[in-house]
Amino acid sequence: GQMQSLATGVGDLKNVLTNVKARGTWAEYQLEAILEQVLTPEQFDRNVATRENSSERVEFAIRLPGRSDDPNDCVWLPIDSKFPQEDYIRLTEAAKSADTEAVAQSTRELMRSVTQSAKTIADKYLNPPHTTDFAVLYLPTEGLYAEVLRQPGMVSQLQQDYRVVVSGPTTIAALLNSLRLGFRSLAIEQQASEVWQVLAAVKTEFGKFGEVLDKVKKQLATASNTIDQTQTRTRAMARQLRKVEQLPSGESDELLEFLPEDEYED
Repeated sequence: GQMQSLATGVGDLKNVLTNVKARGTWAEYQLEAILEQVLTPEQFDRNVATRENSSERVEFAIRLPGRSDDPNDCVWLPIDSKFPQEDYIRLTEAAKSADTEAVAQSTRELMRSVTQSAKTIADKYLNPPHTTDFAVLYLPTEGLYAEVLRQPGMVSQLQQDYRVVVSGPTTIAALLNSLRLGFRSLAIEQQASEVWQVLAAVKTEFGKFGEVLDKVKKQLATASNTIDQTQTRTRAMARQLRKVEQLPSGESDELLEFLPEDEYED
């Protein structure tokens, strides 16, 4: 039943992870592999200082867009891996031996370790608005994560008291995929915004072009009116000149001192 399922899949975990550094490094490597598989290198960073003048570094942090368009202005989402191996091994051993009292005691100790890990993450790495108002506690095995979920109210208590979301290998991948889709939607939105800015600029320039056309139209209308007036006056003068007797061409040239046409050609 439930106790048997706790023991399933543990295998040689106790023998492989024999010290704190080894199991911590293993959990961190596993988390890094998932991050690299889902996100691009620009979307997360390692060993991030989320507080000024602090030597504390969160293992990983996802780079979320800030309020401005400056790419350096970002909000970090802290993610830290924890693996309370001793408590989990004691629980699985108690489950194997079907010792209900030992299972209950080991469960309480395991939940105490997970709670302390959540508190540590909140105290060291949460720093709004430089970070999000929540962090992610990553548990590297599905069995450990399932045990935390099995405890009534445990997950909601960690979220309420410490603003820490507990995640296992499967759920962290789902969370990262959701963020990746969010990044893609944001990029599309930013590109659409740039297109609208270009269209707005074109609209402004087109309006200016229309104003220039209006001015040219008015100038052409004025010139046309002037030509019409000149033609009217010319016709009036022609009517008056009909009354005057026309001189022969030579006499008119001599009178008006015009040069012969062959001299114009020279």
